Amino acid sequence: MYRIISGKWKAKKIAAPKNFDVRPTTDFAKEALFSILENTYDMQSVSVLDLFAGIGSITLEFASRGCQDITSVEMNPKHTAFINSTAADLDMALQVNVQRGDVFDWLKKFRNKKSFEIVFSDAPFEMEEKKYQEIISLVLNNKYLKENGILVVEHQSRMKLNHPNLIDTRKYGNVSFSFFEPNKDEETTAIDTAQ
Repeated sequence: MYRIISGKWKAKKIAAPKNFDVRPTTDFAKEALFSILENTYDMQSVSVLDLFAGIGSITLEFASRGCQDITSVEMNPKHTAFINSTAADLDMALQVNVQRGDVFDWLKKFRNKKSFEIVFSDAPFEMEEKKYQEIISLVLNNKYLKENGILVVEHQSRMKLNHPNLIDTRKYGNVSFSFFEPNKDEETTAIDTAQ
């Protein structure tokens, strides 16, 4: 079970079927994350890509806060069906576009097609660090982030994700969020170094 923390459906509890093997982001961590994001972005005008969407804890939080353009990628068909049915029940179906697929394959298939202000990745905690690095590279190197965009990667606090684009890591117990900025446009970089 998880709770929508703020927005139209504030305090709404979402109960997933018991046989679902999921680990939704804790309320404490989610509240902290959204407080950071809302200081930077107007939720009603951003587009969001939610990778490893699970049962939709982050997707529905964005939708509740007024975000109109959320793409959720999740491999488990039971989970995608659950997100779709919950979004429909809460009148959010038009805001949420659920895509079923392996995140790595999906990122390769749709490269350079659409950019987002916020890309959020909550990969399985047991995933190896090199796979986390692959996600970061796939997002940053394939124009998934707009110029003002941010990639947020949720991971175990004991894992340190070193990367040139890393701008901040916030720790909330055993969960951390690492924030990555988009790659600088090569043309602007060339101008910067020429000056």
